[in-house]
Amino acid sequence: MNQPLRIALPSKGALETGTRNLLSACGLKVSRPSDRQYFGSIPALPQTKVLFQRAADIFTKVEEGSADLGVTGYDIVAEKGEGHDDVVVILDELGYGKCELVLAVPENWVDVSSIEDLADLSLTFREKGNNLRIATKYHNMTRNWLYDRAIVNFSLVSVQGAMEAAPSMGYADLIADITSTGTTLRENRLKRINGGTILKSQACFIANKRLLLEDESKLETTKLMLELMEAHFESKRYVSITANVRGKSEGEIGDRLLAEDGIAGLQGPTIAKVYSGGDNDWFAVTVVVEQGLLLSAINRLRNVGGEDMTVLSPQYVFRSKSSIYEAFLQKIS
Repeated sequence: MNQPLRIALPSKGALETGTRNLLSACGLKVSRPSDRQYFGSIPALPQTKVLFQRAADIFTKVEEGSADLGVTGYDIVAEKGEGHDDVVVILDELGYGKCELVLAVPENWVDVSSIEDLADLSLTFREKGNNLRIATKYHNMTRNWLYDRAIVNFSLVSVQGAMEAAPSMGYADLIADITSTGTTLRENRLKRINGGTILKSQACFIANKRLLLEDESKLETTKLMLELMEAHFESKRYVSITANVRGKSEGEIGDRLLAEDGIAGLQGPTIAKVYSGGDNDWFAVTVVVEQGLLLSAINRLRNVGGEDMTVLSPQYVFRSKSSIYEAFLQKIS
């Protein structure tokens, strides 16, 4: 009990960069003495230990109990997660590492441009006594997805090297693989088909619920992380506007503000007397509004006499409680 909370993070590539950038923005900067070292720390949370692993191995580390938490691609979790009830997804969209698992066929298959065409082709193969051969590392998702669409005449081919080369080398007819821009597919004379997206993926945050429920201190540290992450995500939705407004009193200005839709703020405007020496009737008004309402709020503040307006982006927005952590508790309890 009371052991350090172990967090498995990607050791290299875009997922590593995105993960460290996100945690740093949340006030959880990761310290890694060297790119060759597999252990690190989060100075803001001294009760944590960071383990750097290949993204493909992080789900397994969390599932087997070598790590309590982990960040990896959702595609990996979706492929390996079936039957592993100890692993739960805390956040499935961290905002980076975006990609898609898609079916891609040779460009010269001019008559195959949709999943319906592929279904017809599979029947033609069956009539000739053959199976469609699909090269993929994602056997579970590909199989289940095709079965759901009544495509059953196929075989899955495991590939260790470059997936895109399989059709041209003759040991597969098409592929099911991850792509982000589609450039590699095009360079290998492959094309995506309409309706052939098996999964949309990005970086996600996972946990071993059994380990966290066994150690209250680990659960508390997890709560701290989720509070900071949620407050950071929430902050991206809002801006804080401060304007100077002339009026008789706080109440009189407040009434004018509330009469204008869109500038009441989260709970109402904050109004304070401006002291500039001597008597004056200026007040500072601060409202917090959603990003998309910024210009509308500026114009409405002008309508009530707002001048010299400044706009700031908050670093965090904390609610009365963390909805992400509350949802996580429901999943593990």
